[in-house]
Amino acid sequence: MKLNEVIIIVKRLYREYIKKYLGKIFVAILLSVLVAGSTSAIAWLLDPAVKKIFIEQDKTFAIFIPVLVILAFMGKGISLYYARSIVIVLGNRIKQTLQNKMTNNILLSDSQTIESKHSGKYISTFLYDVGMIQELVSTGVLNIIKDSLTLITLISLMFYQNWKLAIFSLIMMPLAAIVAKSLGKRMGKATTASVISSGNFTTLISEILKSSKIIKIYQREDFEKNRSSDAIKDLTDTQIKIGKVQIRAAPIMETLTGFMIAGFIYYAGILISQGEIGINNFFSFLAAMMLAYQPVRSLATVNMLIYQGAAAGQRVFKIIDREIKIKDDDKLPSLQIDKSNIKFDNVSFQYETGKERAIKNISIDIEGEKITALVGHSGAGKSTILNLIPRFYEPQEGKIFLDDQEINKVSLKSLRDKISLVSQDVILFDDSVENNIKYAKLDATEQEVKNASKLAAADEFIDKLPNKYKTLIGENAIRLSGGQKQRISIARAILKNSPIILLDEATSSLDADSEEKVQNAIFNLTKNRTTLVIAHRLSTINKADKIILMKDGNVLKHGTHAELLKNSKEYESLYKKQIMH
Repeated sequence: MKLNEVIIIVKRLYREYIKKYLGKIFVAILLSVLVAGSTSAIAWLLDPAVKKIFIEQDKTFAIFIPVLVILAFMGKGISLYYARSIVIVLGNRIKQTLQNKMTNNILLSDSQTIESKHSGKYISTFLYDVGMIQELVSTGVLNIIKDSLTLITLISLMFYQNWKLAIFSLIMMPLAAIVAKSLGKRMGKATTASVISSGNFTTLISEILKSSKIIKIYQREDFEKNRSSDAIKDLTDTQIKIGKVQIRAAPIMETLTGFMIAGFIYYAGILISQGEIGINNFFSFLAAMMLAYQPVRSLATVNMLIYQGAAAGQRVFKIIDREIKIKDDDKLPSLQIDKSNIKFDNVSFQYETGKERAIKNISIDIEGEKITALVGHSGAGKSTILNLIPRFYEPQEGKIFLDDQEINKVSLKSLRDKISLVSQDVILFDDSVENNIKYAKLDATEQEVKNASKLAAADEFIDKLPNKYKTLIGENAIRLSGGQKQRISIARAILKNSPIILLDEATSSLDADSEEKVQNAIFNLTKNRTTLVIAHRLSTINKADKIILMKDGNVLKHGTHAELLKNSKEYESLYKKQIMH
């Protein structure tokens, strides 16, 4: 990152996230003043200690000064503890705010935007990048305040003891600044490489966990071992590089300090021999100079924290600032449902710029309170039509109407409130059966949940589970069969009781017995409701009031089952293949 980019990011972090905590930061500054004062007091006490105890051998000071030294160290320790506590809380609160903002953006983003980036990359940003910003705030801010104040008080003490030695000792300061600036730039580059490696590794591990059965059945364990080994090596190499950059300041600073102390001892010897500084002043000065080494070293490396935090902030802000393309507008009117007629007027959509359109100038009427089926081979555009109705995606061309109301001119909440979706890719949460069904209606009663389950033919297997409706189903409902997952998903849609139902291969995972029960439930459920079905099962197609035949993003024909068999060779071919299947 360039310096001006770092400054912009740091300014924004201060303006939007740190500034609100200025009161607590002020308390941390006061505590840091105590830390700095205590540290300088420790060095200053060596002056009277050497003079009164070792030279004059005053027994009163032999007790009094050690007590003051103990009190100085206690004061430093207690002040430092509370100062660190404040900035730790501050750093974690800022981390919490950033994670909340990223979560909100992801939750409100359209499906196309979310799917453009692998989930592993998001996880890496949530954990790794935000952690670096937290480190910048909790460690960097405190170090800048505490070490700057400590350095100022120690340098003041050094000038108090002897201004000539103090000036000599300050020679290393600009050299340390030059080293810090160089290492900061390298740290920014290394951190960016590390984030990429971390994202790739998180992505790989996520895929391995989700695809364990596929890996096993195709015996690709060795292949995945090699892939993960390469990713881990890449991540390790970048972490090693960061670690080496971080400690690179140490030998440089140690060497500079060695030269400084050697010159200091030589020059101090001359001043002592000339009577310009006493032994007691020399020891106090030496202690102050040695104590100043730690804040100098800390301030030299805080530059790296700033570059790391700024680079991480840049990636976090990309998510926070990302435009939400499909968002609700409180000023828009609510959708008013009458018959739930759906109309597509010359609608075209493509998932990625430059790629072929998924649907092309589609104009169809989906009659309200009837069952309409979409049929066709894979890639025909059936799922795209389904996803455009609740505005998961926005078409590039054309308009979609619901009861003569353009769907992007009514509130998004009122639109989605009228739609239920059951997909072939069942999404269930790592929670109880009851809570997964209640996700459609959080305030649903126990009886409502049971009624919905009964209509979905799910009550039979739920009652056999160890804790019935309270049974935890595990990640991705690992403890349930495919058919059981599907029936819980259908129960959830039934509970919502919406006037529009979208069924995307809703019975694809059911056995013959369960399918018959669910089909009867769906048939009863869809009375007086607009139902759009994607299915290859003949039982579903035969019950549809209207069938729309699609191919390559176009509508070929539409009509009843009997009409299409008579008028469409494409449909007849599809029908015969289903019979044979």
